[in-house]
Amino acid sequence: MPRAITRLPIAATTAAALPTRVALWLLDNPRLGHAPSVKRFAGHLLKQPALQGVVQAQSRLGQMLCRDCGNPRDRRMGFELLRQAARAGDMDAQLELGQLYSQPRNHEPQQARHWLELAAGQGSLEARQLLKQL
Repeated sequence: MPRAITRLPIAATTAAALPTRVALWLLDNPRLGHAPSVKRFAGHLLKQPALQGVVQAQSRLGQMLCRDCGNPRDRRMGFELLRQAARAGDMDAQLELGQLYSQPRNHEPQQARHWLELAAGQGSLEARQLLKQL
């Protein structure tokens, strides 16, 4: 007599893990990561996990939107995703926010110092160097 195969429910975090891992692999791949089509595909993969609160997805998608998009709406969304990831303790998001706030376009030295101090507290040497320049 054949056994019935039952499927176990997959948790939302487990379901978000695969697209996040694939997107991060694509972006970190030296041969693929710079191609606009790959960035667009990785962005689509990161969108749902970022909306579900996956910190790493929020951080990387926020970085992509702030760096690679000229659209003001996308840049605002990128800033918000970076803020969420930075508040959750992501060092890369804290460093990125510190760098963005220290640029002439978004010149807010107090915000830059705040995020850079948090990143430096987690061991970021780059954040420490930027703090000396402020």
